[in-house]
Amino acid sequence: MTRPARVLVIAGSDSGGGAGIQTDIKTIMALGGYTTTAVTALTAQNTQGVQAVLPTPPAFIQAQMRAVLEDIGADAIKTGMLGDAAAIDAICDVLQVNAAGLPLVVDPVMVAKGGASLLAAAALETLVRRLLPLATLVTPNLPEAEALVGGPIDSPATMHAAAARLLALGARAVLLKGGHLPGDDLIDLLVTPKATHSFEARRIATRHTHGTGCTLASAIAVSLGQGLALPEAVARARSYVRAAIAAAPGLGQGHGPLGHAVADGYSVWPSDEGGGESRTVAVVSPGSPPGSPSA
Repeated sequence: MTRPARVLVIAGSDSGGGAGIQTDIKTIMALGGYTTTAVTALTAQNTQGVQAVLPTPPAFIQAQMRAVLEDIGADAIKTGMLGDAAAIDAICDVLQVNAAGLPLVVDPVMVAKGGASLLAAAALETLVRRLLPLATLVTPNLPEAEALVGGPIDSPATMHAAAARLLALGARAVLLKGGHLPGDDLIDLLVTPKATHSFEARRIATRHTHGTGCTLASAIAVSLGQGLALPEAVARARSYVRAAIAAAPGLGQGHGPLGHAVADGYSVWPSDEGGGESRTVAVVSPGSPPGSPSA
């Protein structure tokens, strides 16, 4: 039996199941991996927002990480909500000793979909100084990138400049997500010191987008753990996210969750919020080339 790619996810819990650790587990499983976790915080939230946050003590985050890495091991690591500077320092201490050389996908989660802050303002400097230099890939949206580089990003041209600045801060690669720009034509930029890859798509008109950033980063992490090169991992992950958006189960009154139960091209969720038959959605499998069709 072939061993699945092992992905350690270091992130917060979402009681509504649409983002955070819950979404990471669903994504990695759907794409053929095995998820272990180090929970950085408990959140009380739903599709309408975050009501409360209970941080995990940094020493216990470390205990979770060491327990997993020293027994089960990992082929890739993904970080999400980290909370504060003490947690980031504690996480980086373990990564440097117990996970050196593993692919690390950093989703610099700062604000929840509903607007709640998930990263203390004082922690931003620690994230840049300690975590970014360890990252194989950092996956900010535009507001997160603006906070990291300290300036506005309002066009494809300023996206290119911001990605270059993020590389200069120490990340080995940047996937800058352009979904916050106006218009129906979306662009994401994958930038490394050697090349820039542009991924373009049409915006999907839906309110069911809770957890898209978590889903994308976890899909990239498991793909890297399975041996895909970075551009192929990003292409596969973007295709999976679009498929999961198309398969959204229509839950909640706010920003609803995605339909993560897509595998081998099929969704088990109904085709619309009122019920109906399941539909087929395209999912790029390992080894598919960049630009493969997405849903």
